[in-house]
Amino acid sequence: MTDTQAPAEGTAGARKPRVAVVFGGQSSEHAISCVTAGSVLAAIDPDRYDVVPIGITTDGRWVLEEADPERFAIHDADSLPGVDGDRPPITITWGAEGTTLVVGDGDHGAHPMGAVDVAFPLLHGPLGEDGTVQGLFEMAGLRYVGAGVLASAVSMDKAYMKLVLASAGLPVLAWEVVTRTDWERDPDECEARVAALGYPVFAKPARGGSSIGISKVSGVDQLAVAIDAALEHDPKVLVEVAAADAREVECGVLQALDGRPETSVPAEIRVGGDHEFYDFAAKYLPGEHTRLDVPADIDPALARQVQELSVGAFEAVGCEGLARVDFFVLPDGRLLINEINTMPGFTPVSMFPRMWAATGVDYPTLIDRLVQLALRRGTGLR
Repeated sequence: MTDTQAPAEGTAGARKPRVAVVFGGQSSEHAISCVTAGSVLAAIDPDRYDVVPIGITTDGRWVLEEADPERFAIHDADSLPGVDGDRPPITITWGAEGTTLVVGDGDHGAHPMGAVDVAFPLLHGPLGEDGTVQGLFEMAGLRYVGAGVLASAVSMDKAYMKLVLASAGLPVLAWEVVTRTDWERDPDECEARVAALGYPVFAKPARGGSSIGISKVSGVDQLAVAIDAALEHDPKVLVEVAAADAREVECGVLQALDGRPETSVPAEIRVGGDHEFYDFAAKYLPGEHTRLDVPADIDPALARQVQELSVGAFEAVGCEGLARVDFFVLPDGRLLINEINTMPGFTPVSMFPRMWAATGVDYPTLIDRLVQLALRRGTGLR
């Protein structure tokens, strides 16, 4: 697809841009991706866009999903939503006429649905948020929302993310990487490297998210269990120093239509109840005692520093479209970047949309901005 093939918004008689909302996926964050998609499907303007919901099953099949947002709502830990593998299969094809969708319909074979103009990938975790699906869209000549291949891959892999941010002079926590091979070959050497960081530490899948597989480790006697828990989700484990008594502050970054990164007001996460940290239950399940202060009650000078470092992180990894940058505020006032997330939680109650709502950009406008950015962006190298 060339730059001239995207439909021009506002042109008399022009068809609506077709947006493929892609969600689900093969990672452990499949359910959270479905929740995000339900929210976007409910809010995207059908008068402006022709929306096609595409679900990816946990075994990697692409299907034409229902456009029913309620089906993808989360109610409790025992009823997490998922993509329906019995739905009709769908394929993205590309050729001389551009990028098109083809859907199967059982006994009658397959039929084309027509051109697709932009993909909105709402995938979290590996095989979706890590540059893989972005590479597929690049090869298909299909514009898409969010970061490109390299920025997605770097930001997904927390070890490489730290290397890139540190090389740009941005403050990060000290860390070590423990691979499955390292752990099986010489656990004593791994324990020694972790001990040099100083306990307590956190062990987490290097390429995971949604706090799945993460453990707080107070001493060497807990390390093996924590490493094994993280290895269930990723053969590469990041172990990093715990930010003792730190406040957790986040900031949204969103590109303007001219490409300049803009920042939201910062917000703060206050984890209550029995949660030692911001784990899966505290993030997503109803009835938990987590409080999100939007905006954060912090000194204006500190808020400006959060915003400046957020732009620094966004540019260091080469992000496009959007990102959420997470910080620890230490008791002495120092800021450390925890991570950058290229496809943050995107339900209306998630931190990223809430921060932008508090900044003056409501949820439907946020979605529209991201789609318009993608439509204006060329394909290929840029």
